[in-house]
Amino acid sequence: MNVFVIGLGLIGGSMALDIKTSNKEANIVGFDANEAHMEEAVSIGFIDRKGTLEDAKEADVVIVSIPVNVSLEVIPKVLDIVKDDTLVFDVGSTKANICTAIENHPKRRNFLAAHPIAGTEFSGPKAAIRGLYTGKTNIVCEVEKTAFKLQERGFKIFNDLGMRIRYMDPKAHDKHIAYVSHLSHISSFMLGKTVIEKEKNERDIFDMAGSGFESTVRLAKSSPAMWSPIFEQNKENVIETLEEYIANLQKFKELMQQDDYNAIYKEMADTNRIKEILKGISIKTS
Repeated sequence: MNVFVIGLGLIGGSMALDIKTSNKEANIVGFDANEAHMEEAVSIGFIDRKGTLEDAKEADVVIVSIPVNVSLEVIPKVLDIVKDDTLVFDVGSTKANICTAIENHPKRRNFLAAHPIAGTEFSGPKAAIRGLYTGKTNIVCEVEKTAFKLQERGFKIFNDLGMRIRYMDPKAHDKHIAYVSHLSHISSFMLGKTVIEKEKNERDIFDMAGSGFESTVRLAKSSPAMWSPIFEQNKENVIETLEEYIANLQKFKELMQQDDYNAIYKEMADTNRIKEILKGISIKTS
């Protein structure tokens, strides 16, 4: 199987690592806009050689793992040149705009819209890890628009990586993921910003920060190059989640101003049920 990976960071790199493990005969070619990333990927060993976008012509599978705004331009170009029996799938965090962008493409049947709910706060080829996708959910959108034989090829890869599949409409995906992923990242970035601005002496931050602060601000270490386009592509849903989040913060502030700590206790106690909702979910999801 000839696999062509576009984007050699955490997500694409981790997928390439596990494909190599599950399919010893897979030949993996990689392309990244950053030349240094391609060199690192070859050195690490999760691609066999560097490539260009033209290598999509010879691929059996093309994996697109790049910022979602760039995917809007790259995926149609890839579909233009791939063989009739090539599977192309992306792993981006937004789905509606991408599905709309290629809905009338002559090779729409070659494309599978996917979003593995997996990741860490690190980026680049060196962030790639084995087993990242084991036990994780992979959301697949508009599966009925992908040729059945190519669906099978994609699901074989996903199964080999240990992922479970969930089907979802692209617009529903973007709305739900704004709450459980995109808002989390904004919260983390803004918490980090608030602390940095308040604590001009960074030594104080490091001396006083506990595990609670570390875990809450962990996502602020994520790549702005990846996350800024996500917020752009999912703007409407992200703004809606922010309005609801800000309203809850404002209410909490007002309860404190009113010295209504019984109400604050109830707010927190009611929210404690999140422990049951999230029970068993790995911390390394995004």
